[in-house]
Amino acid sequence: MKQKKMLTLTFSQLKQIYGQEMPELVEIAERSTTVEDFKAGLLGFLDTCDMGNETAEEAREQIRLLLQYDGLDVHELSTGQDMPVRTIRLLYEFLTETLENMEMPTDLFIEIFQMFGRLKGNVVPLPSVQRMKNRNDRWETGLDEEVREIRDENKERMLHLLIQKIENRKSKPSVRFHFEEGMSYEEKYRLVSEWWNDFRFHLSMAVKSPGELNRFLGNSLSSETMYLLYKARKKGMPFFATPYYLSLLNVTGYGYNDDAIRSYILYSPRLVETYGNIHAWEKEDIVESGKPNAAGWLLPDGHNIHRRYPEVAILIPDTMGRACGGLCASCQRMYDFQSERLNFEFESLRPKESWDRKLRRLMTYFEEDTQLRDILITGGDALMSQNKTLQNILDAVYRMAARKQKANLERPEGEKYAELQRVRLGSRLLAYLPMRINDGLVELLREFKEKASAVGVKQFIIQTHFQTPLEVTPEAKEAIRKILSAGWIITNQLVYTVAASRRGHTTRLRQVLNSLGVMCYYTFSVKGFNENYAVFAPNSRSMQEQQEEKIYGRMTPEQAEELYRILETKVGTEEETKEDVAKQLRRFMRKHHLPFLATDRSVLNLPAIGKSMTFQLIGLTEEGKRILRFEHDGTRHHSPIIDRMGQIYIVENKSLAAYLRQLARMGEDPEDYASIWSYTKGETEPRFSLYEYPDFPFHITDKMSNLSLED
Repeated sequence: MKQKKMLTLTFSQLKQIYGQEMPELVEIAERSTTVEDFKAGLLGFLDTCDMGNETAEEAREQIRLLLQYDGLDVHELSTGQDMPVRTIRLLYEFLTETLENMEMPTDLFIEIFQMFGRLKGNVVPLPSVQRMKNRNDRWETGLDEEVREIRDENKERMLHLLIQKIENRKSKPSVRFHFEEGMSYEEKYRLVSEWWNDFRFHLSMAVKSPGELNRFLGNSLSSETMYLLYKARKKGMPFFATPYYLSLLNVTGYGYNDDAIRSYILYSPRLVETYGNIHAWEKEDIVESGKPNAAGWLLPDGHNIHRRYPEVAILIPDTMGRACGGLCASCQRMYDFQSERLNFEFESLRPKESWDRKLRRLMTYFEEDTQLRDILITGGDALMSQNKTLQNILDAVYRMAARKQKANLERPEGEKYAELQRVRLGSRLLAYLPMRINDGLVELLREFKEKASAVGVKQFIIQTHFQTPLEVTPEAKEAIRKILSAGWIITNQLVYTVAASRRGHTTRLRQVLNSLGVMCYYTFSVKGFNENYAVFAPNSRSMQEQQEEKIYGRMTPEQAEELYRILETKVGTEEETKEDVAKQLRRFMRKHHLPFLATDRSVLNLPAIGKSMTFQLIGLTEEGKRILRFEHDGTRHHSPIIDRMGQIYIVENKSLAAYLRQLARMGEDPEDYASIWSYTKGETEPRFSLYEYPDFPFHITDKMSNLSLED
């Protein structure tokens, strides 16, 4: 049966399909007087099934696992609550027409039908190379001429709106962006056209209300959307979108599909309903004075350092770096915006005199830790800090690294501390506000790299976040070129939202980024609770993308080593090697006939214990949401607290059936995703060599400092 029809069946229609396609199953249920009899009957049935191929064998083992867990309680890690697993019991009640809750969706029984159907050994064929190419090529980029034409029209409309906005600010004019008395309209227009290329102008003119948002989008938003946005504003949800980023949307009704961008700007009903009661998914980010966080790490007072792993910690400065160039609707730190630790009040975020003293204390934490070798400066957004402020932070990092290296000279072999090897700046401004990458910033990055290299730092990375190829504009292309010219690597992290998960979308993003010299790092499953329901794509879709789409960019070990050598040499200090990255990557892909480079890993951030995509389906909720048992990522070090945590269970945000219906509403054919049901387990991919820490030329201590494992 076609996917689209299956997704619309009523209970009675679905029961009829079970009877027609799986009469043995219905018969076992009808002759069982209890659910335990039904389970025993199912086990006997599974033993008699003829396993014709690997698909059937995997289905049998999966059903056995559901039987094993049925009737047990598991501890759901994200909520911290115990929950019952009742998958087989609910199936029994459905087949015997004794369900108590007839209002529940059919999604659970659609998934079970798919699962038992695989016992017949039917295999959904993988898409051909040509089909994959067609799916990839349908997605346009911000560099395409047709897209640029629509955006030029958007910009033209916005320039006139910006003139009006500045004129209406006469009572409170901007010091930098204002009109002199007596200027003609043409002079104002020319001035605003020049200011458009200044990132500070976009921050000053950012849209902060639903009404203004609608005006900048050509009054194209529906009354339902406007009602929702006003409701969000009433609840205190911040709005912040720059004119540049809004100009990337398509309000014409024809041309390119902008859902991947639109879902980042416009809030969903579930997000608005939940705002005010959002809980922190990242439990390790909750810091209490004198107490270890959820991962067992002791941290300085405040909310400046977050830590999950032994080798790396996040630094969030008390500067404009606590703000962003826009608020992503699926932001992992929405909890912090809700609690107002992150905001868009730029004046209040300018660094105070006390910040320099605090920064020294925070650097001492890195300096005196035995294992820390990687600092990720983020926020907010690291590049929201002004150049002078960012330079002060990087200078403090440099001095810390130098002191740590010097102190190691006095320590014996085997007792030395890990020295700083990697410095990363986390920023979405390459997509949100690429004009921020100005010459002053590039020179700052170049100078820091030159001096930090002398004290042992080997990797300098801008960790950015492009969500869609439509964000890769001429302005973004120039920003990428400038950063690469400073000798820094750029890596991309994608959040795998529903819009981003459409067939071919992620491969197209990899393709265009690789062609410009950007390496892909992580593809993240959307995390969070009910607030992210609208944008959550199930982990099985990540596995499907990994096995059916990303595979075309997978390299042999020899090719991966060759690529690593290219990237290793390109971060040198010679001018000819610094600006050559994009060309070298394009040459490498042509040589090996690779449409893109599959260097990213698909992962879910597990609360408190890190990233993984090693999971097994062990149950389904009444709503059909998958209950997954996760294992840790065995390719990296963790806090020893993982040895005390037991099994890890996560309930997904939506059912596969609900996800497929959502794709259908977006114009996708659910039949294109028919194999998604078979991805009931996953395995974390190997890490590309570039993302491994280099070896030290000495042995460091095994001791972990700043760690407290409470009994």
